Amino acid sequence: MKRLTITTLLAVAILSGCSSTEEVVPDVPPAELYVTAQQALQSGSWTTAIERLETLDSRYPFGAYSEQVQLDLIYAYYKNDDLALGEATIARFNRLNPAHEKSDWVLYMRGLTQMAQDRSFMHDIFSIDRHDRDPEPARKAFRDFKRLLDRYPNSQYAADAKARMIFIKNRLADYDLATVDFYIRREAWIAAINRSQQIQKLYPDTQAARKSLPLMLTAYEKLGLQEPIENTKKLIALNPVN
Repeated sequence: MKRLTITTLLAVAILSGCSSTEEVVPDVPPAELYVTAQQALQSGSWTTAIERLETLDSRYPFGAYSEQVQLDLIYAYYKNDDLALGEATIARFNRLNPAHEKSDWVLYMRGLTQMAQDRSFMHDIFSIDRHDRDPEPARKAFRDFKRLLDRYPNSQYAADAKARMIFIKNRLADYDLATVDFYIRREAWIAAINRSQQIQKLYPDTQAARKSLPLMLTAYEKLGLQEPIENTKKLIALNPVN
């Protein structure tokens, strides 16, 4: 029954993605088209908003609404999980508007877009915690949020960016911890020690750093290194796992 439920769910998701037909956007003045795009954005009708905004962007690339259309597309693409299109639009906007007054928001949205790429449809549907997957999008998001804090410390998005950096830091530490566990199971003791030390250096205030200590102790014990064994036992006593 569970297999049937999952199969049915996936089939519905695939069919719903394939069943939509592209709507022909009427040839109306840009102001009217922009109003309908804004109405779609405000109602959360992301697909409709994207259709209207893309039409504006293609028909009037240098019109009065061009900059705002691109900003709206960045947001709509993010909300609609069109992350590659969002990233491309951000790159285009930055290239054309290197000193725009909303550059902090664009940088913030790039971080959000990168962060969203660190998950997948399957993980969301089944609430799967795959902290061992490639964290490169998370690293990029971390860099963007850090860049936001460095460049625009007074931005209204700074506080949220800082909170997200804490979340991402734990995500990256958990990835490294999964790697340590992999090395331990493969009896790659030196590699396990090196990666554990990396966690403790880069992410000292995370649970992963504390959890890496017993794994590092195991590696030292397997290698028969008495002094590191004693030092690691002291660190474990000072840094218990909560």
